[in-house]
Amino acid sequence: MGMATQHSTHRYINTGRDRRRVMLVDDHPIVRQGLRRLIEAEPDLEVCGEAETARDAKSMIRDIEPDVVIVDVSLAQGDGLELVKDARAHYPNLPLLVLSMHDEVIYAERMLSAGANGYIMKQAASDQFLVALRRVLEGGIYVSETVGNSMIEKFAAGGAYTATSPVDGLSNRELQVLHMIGKGLSTRQTAEALNLSVKTVESHRQRIKRKLSLHTSAQLMQYAVNWYAGRAPG
Repeated sequence: MGMATQHSTHRYINTGRDRRRVMLVDDHPIVRQGLRRLIEAEPDLEVCGEAETARDAKSMIRDIEPDVVIVDVSLAQGDGLELVKDARAHYPNLPLLVLSMHDEVIYAERMLSAGANGYIMKQAASDQFLVALRRVLEGGIYVSETVGNSMIEKFAAGGAYTATSPVDGLSNRELQVLHMIGKGLSTRQTAEALNLSVKTVESHRQRIKRKLSLHTSAQLMQYAVNWYAGRAPG
């Protein structure tokens, strides 16, 4: 995780405030609006800030010192995985709950390994979302029953990992690139979003095609779009 900076001295515990302060990181205003309404309907919770990009989120966390951060996997600039890694490195005690529309079995373990305290699908019921939020605020870990069972089975098998779909075999960076392609970003836009060179993104695209047994850029684009929309394997 790397060494903590001076900002790690911030404490993310309830210090007598009536409401725990929640920060939202999502690039869709309508999603943030829905989360804000849900959260602020609770007597013990309030939204203290909203960010659309990973860059804005990093500076906002430093400035407003939230009690918990809700991070969407998919951001227009940067992505949730990198934000989780950065936040965990700088703020070891900050609870991080990842919210995603993507297959939880593929993403959840990666996010937890990066430092997230919980992972919940956007399709989850509102009461389950609040359960997850309060769980991570209390210092616990939240994953769905499906993810929990998958992790237990993996542990019981001695930690051996067996890919259940081609996408499982992608590295974190390759998964990020596939994610960006599925959102419709060009190679240059992907490079800018992930702070990589165009050449590096092209190399990742080639490895993704090889691992997914795709032969053309058009096939890669179609696969990525379908996967992003939840219509492709994995």
